[in-house]
Amino acid sequence: MPRRSILLFAGACIAIAAALAIVTIVVVNARSTPTTGEIGASGQPLIGGDFQLTNQDGRPVDQSLLNGKWSLVFFGFTYCPEFCPTTLAEMAAVQQQLGDKAKDVQFVFVSIDPERDTPQQMKDYLSSDGFPKGAIGLTGTPEQVAQAARAYRAVYEKVGEGEGYTMNHSLQVYIMGPDGRFRNLLGYNLGPARSTKILEDTMARG
Repeated sequence: MPRRSILLFAGACIAIAAALAIVTIVVVNARSTPTTGEIGASGQPLIGGDFQLTNQDGRPVDQSLLNGKWSLVFFGFTYCPEFCPTTLAEMAAVQQQLGDKAKDVQFVFVSIDPERDTPQQMKDYLSSDGFPKGAIGLTGTPEQVAQAARAYRAVYEKVGEGEGYTMNHSLQVYIMGPDGRFRNLLGYNLGPARSTKILEDTMARG
């Protein structure tokens, strides 16, 4: 192959590799943890805090719901085509792998789509086979949901109009301690074994 052709081919390969690297960075950044903002005096990011929402039985609840148990908190919506059911199915597998420790852990699914996610819709959705047993669904007014999301540094946005709209949202699961304070994060699609190990290690540290 002539030297000029070799150089042109090499240049094209470098350009493709650079483009792939940029795409990879964009995808990773899109799925990474959002900025957690301020850091508390203990060195912990200020994730979590006051919220007033409604559970799947129509009862008002607040942040005291988290007291006394380890909580896995996830922000999503029932019309989610992939990420939410995948995460909930993974959390069900984690629940199973925890064995006796599962009694100390509760799963909390907070809707970021209050327009469609009524308490009854949340109740029906979370009763599906393959989701964590006893999962708690929370919804509320748009203002209440926005306040809860801000407290957890969760991000979301409505995409599209009409009945077919969807929601973009952050994908991490927050591990909250029995005191209702943030302990750790589970990234999206880690797999049940790795997620269980992270949770168990976090629980062991207290």
